[in-house]
Formats: sequence, C-alpha cells, structure tokens
Amino acid sequence: MGGCVTSGKEDTGGAKDSGAEKTTENPLGVKADAPLEVVVFKGGYGDEYAVKAEATYQQKYPSAKIDHKGLQKVGEAMQPRFVAGTPPDVVDNTGAGRLDIATLVSANQVTDLADLLDAPSLDQPGKKVRDTLLPGVVDDGTFAGKTVALNFTYTVWGVWYSKSLFADRGWTYPKTWDEMVALCAEIKKAGVAPWTYQGKYPEYINDPLLSMAAKAGGPDLVKAVDNLQPGAWKQDGLVQAATAFAELAGQGYLMSGSEALSHTEAQAAWCQKKAAFIPCGSWLEAEQKGVAPAGFDMVMGTVPARSSSDQLPVTAVQAASSESFLVPAKAKNAAGGQEYLRILFSKQSATAFAEANSTLPAVAGATDGLTLSSGLGSVRDAVTAAGSDTFTYRFRTWYAPLAKAVDDATGELVNKRISPADWSTRIQKAADAVAKDSSVTKFTR
Repeated sequence: MGGCVTSGKEDTGGAKDSGAEKTTENPLGVKADAPLEVVVFKGGYGDEYAVKAEATYQQKYPSAKIDHKGLQKVGEAMQPRFVAGTPPDVVDNTGAGRLDIATLVSANQVTDLADLLDAPSLDQPGKKVRDTLLPGVVDDGTFAGKTVALNFTYTVWGVWYSKSLFADRGWTYPKTWDEMVALCAEIKKAGVAPWTYQGKYPEYINDPLLSMAAKAGGPDLVKAVDNLQPGAWKQDGLVQAATAFAELAGQGYLMSGSEALSHTEAQAAWCQKKAAFIPCGSWLEAEQKGVAPAGFDMVMGTVPARSSSDQLPVTAVQAASSESFLVPAKAKNAAGGQEYLRILFSKQSATAFAEANSTLPAVAGATDGLTLSSGLGSVRDAVTAAGSDTFTYRFRTWYAPLAKAVDDATGELVNKRISPADWSTRIQKAADAVAKDSSVTKFTR
C-alpha cells in the first residue's frame, strides 16, 4: 500500500487538473467524474465517520469513483507516495508515526485550504466553513501564514474528578490554588490520595502546570514561550505555576508511586477512588469505558487560578484541535479533497461523530440538543464557559526536543528532585539551544 500509485497519465502536478467551473452549487470547482482517494487513520474513533462523509460525496457526484483506505500507520504508508509525487487527495495525518507536518510545509507538499475555509458551509446557511469552527481550530492548522490542515476533533485539558465521590464526601471543586491546597489537606485526612498522574508520561501533569502559567501571564506568556524569546521560561507566571506543583509534591499530595505508573495504571487507580484528582485531556472518558465503575460520573474541572492577579479568567481552558486532515499539494483531485472536507466538517457529520464517539468535534454547536455523558457534558460546558478565552501552546508541535526537555524537567520537579528555579533554568537552556540551531525551521505566532 505504501508503493507508488500512478494514474496512467502524465503527472501534471495534480492540483492543476482539478478543474470544473466554480458555481454556487459547486464552490470549489469539483470535476464531477474525477476519482477521489481518501486515507484515514483508523484509531480509537474507527473510520466509519469518514466513510459516511464519502457516501454523501458519492450522492453529490455519482460518477466519481471513491477509494477509501483506513490505516494504522499513516506516515509509513504515505511517505513514499509523497516522495513519488502521487499522494492521495485527502490524508488524515494522525496517530503514532504520522508525517511531520512542519517538514511537509517546508517542502511545499500541502495545499493552502483558504478556498475551503471561505466556501459556504454545507448545512449552515449564511456561514463560511471558517465561521463554523471552534476557537483556535484554524490557527492550529496554520503554518507560516497558510492554513494547511483542518483538525476534526477538539481536545480540552483539565483536572478530572468523580462527581459522585465529591458529592458523597461534601467536597467542592476549587476555583483557586489556595482552595485546592486546603481541599487536598482535607482529602488526605479522609484517607484518599489527593492527586495521581500518568507518571511514565510527565506531559500529563505538564498540562495543568502550563495552563496555570498561561492564566497567570496571559497570551503574551504563551507567545513568548512559542516564539523562543530569550528568558521566556523565567517569566513569573511559569515560575509561580512550577512552585504550585512543587508544593503538591512537597506536601505529600501526590499518590505514592505515581511516578512509576503508565497512563492506564494511573487512570485505573483514580477510577478505583484511590486518588481524587487526575490531569488529562478530554479523551479520558472514552479511554476509561469499561474501567470506570457505574455511577462514577467523571467530570472535568478547569485548572484553578494561581492568584487574583491572573491575566485570564479561571474559566479559560487549554484547548486544541486534533485528528488532522490535509490535502496534498500534488493531489490529483485537490478540489474534490477540499469538497470532501467541506462535507466532513458539516454540522450533521460532526453531530453523528459526537454521538458515536463521546468526543467533542471541532464544529461549533455539534453537540447541541444531544444527551451527553457526564464527562463530555462537562467538557462542552467548559468550552461554552471559556468562550474566546481558550489558549494552546504550539512549541510541542513545532519543536519536539524542547517538548521532551519540558516533560523531563516537570517529572523531576513533581518528584522533588529539582526546585522551581532549576526547572525554569533547565528548560530555558533547552529552548535557547533550539533557538540557536540553524537546522531547525522556526515558526512564530
């Protein structure tokens, strides 16, 4: 499947051959009989949602032959085809071993999706596709000023707890860090560990730490970090957040042995009520199906405020889109690829996906009117409460070595091996090394 695919006619660079006339009915100029090839990552969400969108495309263009591939290792299969100049028309570039989007952008291998974003929404009259997406989705797929990927799911990060456990014990989810520390003392007295985390993967506990820092320092703090500004990791908001999480460890509020646990082990212990809080993204509920006991009623809370002088409100959340779809620059049917995405990102398609997968799609209002599980309901409510106060760091996508340095330092911090000052010094050194490395393509926001 990873071999070269040729169409039997001379390669014209693909996108040049996409051509029918653009009309109100056909805003992207799709050639009615042009074949369409769609490659989808077949992971936790399966690929049924993608097949449904293909069926809608087929109804619209009955003479188009559709070739669907659901794969586990997208990068491995697609790399040779990108190199050969014979990529498919749409790729869901997701999963372990996915293609590095920054490299594809540098090599001009991906289509600018501006036409798609400015096309009318399939089923929301009066709106362009870009107007139907949740905050940050367009930005997440934008590199060097061009939007080259559209992400279908929306992930929100926070701190999870069992609503039923809290109700039984009379505990209230804290809005400030002082309240969190006081509640942790109470939880510990009750014989429950206040926190656990996915110790083998310290990025999980990084998320609430970096969320707290973003709330403290506001968007400027986040931009300074992503833009590799000198001294960015020494900003007060970051040092304050590191100090808060060092305090959790110092007071003995992290479940003993958490550092050695995988994500599944830590999450299972939390589901057994051995710990009250666990940090995670909004996929947690789907991941704990069959593990969480009946009536556990997991919900996600937003990261508490560090102090009353925070730049962002306590309702602000770290949110980013994922499940990344792109149209290769050399696609034979680039117009069809974009039309397929217009169908996939319709409200009807997104709603069906939310129902099937207990996951928030990137299309605004897709869960309206649905009866949601406790977890997904809490995520939807958090996104609604945040409004435009969402934020995300981009350094993890842009600079993998820096992401690893941050994760490693945070693991050391919450296991009392380094101080908050050492933490910021270590990470700053790693950020400076990336900034000085001329072989690394730099991005700014």
